[in-house]
Amino acid sequence: MADNGNNQPQMGKVHRTDAYATKFVDKTGDIQERAKRKTHGADDEKKDKGPAGGFDKTPVARAPPGYTVKFTFHRATHLPMADINTMSSDPYVVGSLKTSLPKRHKQDPNICWRTPTIRKNCSPEWNSEWIVANVPAKGFELKARIYDEDPADHDDRLGNVHVGVESITENWEGIKEQAYDIKKRMGSKRAYFIRGCAAMFNRNVHMSGQLFVSVQVLGKTDCENGGRMYTIGPCQWTKHLSPMIGRLAGTKDPEKDKNNKKTEGYNFQANQMQLAGPVPEQLYHRYVEFRPFVAGMFTSHSLRGRILNRALHHQHARVYNFDRTTIYGSLPSPSKDMTLKLLDLLHYDQGGRIYTYVLTLDGQWRFTETGKEFGIDLLSKHTMHSDVSIYIAFSGEFFIRRLKNPHKDPEDQETHPPMDMTGGPPSEEPPSDPAYYQLVIDNDSGTYRPNADLLPQLKEFMQRNFPGLKITTLDCNKDKQKMDKMKEQQRERKKAEVGHRAFAQGDAGSISSSDEEQLDAAAGEPKERGKLRQVGHDIAEPKDKIMSWAQGDKEREKREEEDDMAGSAG
Repeated sequence: MADNGNNQPQMGKVHRTDAYATKFVDKTGDIQERAKRKTHGADDEKKDKGPAGGFDKTPVARAPPGYTVKFTFHRATHLPMADINTMSSDPYVVGSLKTSLPKRHKQDPNICWRTPTIRKNCSPEWNSEWIVANVPAKGFELKARIYDEDPADHDDRLGNVHVGVESITENWEGIKEQAYDIKKRMGSKRAYFIRGCAAMFNRNVHMSGQLFVSVQVLGKTDCENGGRMYTIGPCQWTKHLSPMIGRLAGTKDPEKDKNNKKTEGYNFQANQMQLAGPVPEQLYHRYVEFRPFVAGMFTSHSLRGRILNRALHHQHARVYNFDRTTIYGSLPSPSKDMTLKLLDLLHYDQGGRIYTYVLTLDGQWRFTETGKEFGIDLLSKHTMHSDVSIYIAFSGEFFIRRLKNPHKDPEDQETHPPMDMTGGPPSEEPPSDPAYYQLVIDNDSGTYRPNADLLPQLKEFMQRNFPGLKITTLDCNKDKQKMDKMKEQQRERKKAEVGHRAFAQGDAGSISSSDEEQLDAAAGEPKERGKLRQVGHDIAEPKDKIMSWAQGDKEREKREEEDDMAGSAG
């Protein structure tokens, strides 16, 4: 039979939906492939960049140069009595300045100024000056908060004063020792209750107080960009002492007794110095999110983060504790005297000490001695030194060395440490010429990871504030071998000259300088639970207890913000 081809397989008619399905599958595959490549590329890019944070290249907004303005907190009258035992207060003022200038990031703090504390006085006199550059022509708002210093507890607010000025010029007449009524809304209820009771028995006790403030325009600020304000001076410094921490850590502070003989007493020392601005604009770093919980710790967005945030604030307040042993000082501007004051705070080259530091955006330099003997915990961490600030200028470690010849390059001569040299510590008085000393400073900070390319700007800023001092910078990565060797030499010298003891950080939370007189009496008493141990204990407690603790701080902060807004509106 002939083959007519009818028994060949016949192709069915392709339906339109089948064609669309084929195109859809092909298109979906292309989309998935592109998404896969994009995801892998983002992962590779993230690996190259590392965790978020570190150097931030956001520029300062451009603006015409502003005015240099001097604010003076003269005195206060008729403050409430926060201490029922002495029927007085230990008042100080914190001034905060706000203007129309935009911030680089909303987390950047307003620039602030703290006056010294006046002891046992309800009508204190400070006469504390604060000079600020680049205050814009559109004016400013100065918030002055008056507190009672209480080292054993949180400081009580005694009231607020708001000074608002809508515009300023070089010919502005200023404000001359004007009295402002102190607003009592956010003041301590206990303090005002004590004053109310005292007023019932004494007609000379007044129920309303005043703060006297002056504001003076000194002229146009000499700069190219007026996009940010900064503190010019004076260069105020504070020395915070804690004998309890010093005894536990084995750190000693050389002193002189009544007969002018040298003695040594246990003391842990924290230092703050206000440097003359501006801090170089490029020095701008954010915390690094090297762990998932870190962001919550800085922003307090989570329960765990809020607990850690409050614990670190507490640590900062204890280490940089203002009390009756705090030593205050001030210099009008950078000078040889300022360099010598820094060397004095650092004990010159004695003991091979290494210091951890943080430089804030407005030029406040905070530093304490650090090392393995303190335990690798919060005391040595930049998070604590910065008071959990989201943005800072720079951070790392530094130490001092004495040179054999002040006229030679530090790299080409012997230094102490590591060498034994005459003409200075530990057996002789240190030379008083800053040229004999070398400041070695680095960017060794895992919290903020400062950009090593900016070390020259940091060096220039330090040289401007500490004339005569020889400054050497080290990159913690490229110069790691050299840096580790020099720090090990410092540690070996410390063992030889000072010795050391181990310090358990976990007990530091309950330590205060005000415990000095109770050291010997408390030596045989059981230790109180430290702040961090207390936090761990609270975590094991019911959740509502933790929430109550965290919510209390949040509500207090909210009330303060509402009060500030009410003051601004008024």
